[in-house]
Amino acid sequence: MRFKSACCGMALFGLVAGGVLQGAVAQESRPLVKAQTVYLPIYSHMLYGNLGKSGKASYVLLSALVSIRNVDAKRSLRVLSARYFDTQGKLLGERVSTPVVVPPLGTLELFVELNDASGGSGANFVVKWDAEAAINPPLVEALHANMDGGKAVIFTTQSVPVSE
Repeated sequence: MRFKSACCGMALFGLVAGGVLQGAVAQESRPLVKAQTVYLPIYSHMLYGNLGKSGKASYVLLSALVSIRNVDAKRSLRVLSARYFDTQGKLLGERVSTPVVVPPLGTLELFVELNDASGGSGANFVVKWDAEAAINPPLVEALHANMDGGKAVIFTTQSVPVSE
């Protein structure tokens, strides 16, 4: 029994240290805000393995589901813009051409297809949003995935607020 509880404690430590529970711990108290711009890392492909004779690593293509979640239970928010940039910082496009209202506890989803490698491993979205009054800031994250060939690569990235 003593080993079992120590093992479970180590497993919980591994989840926290590995970042699995980090979001739940880090999001305890966020200040209310009326508008914000956030930077969201996107990986349209991921390098892995060793450098080959060509000096380049292998890579796997990834799709990305961008999720803009209004976590405020009482007030709507408006997504004003979602600009997609490549690894060199070149604007690839605007994914929200007119403001989109996201209702309380609603979600706006944007999608980068698996066959779209234009962004590269350093791609990103810059998302601007506002609200009529200060609200709990939305959770803006991306779920990256490739499930081809009997293997799965799945991970998330989270946004950080930036100044303009």
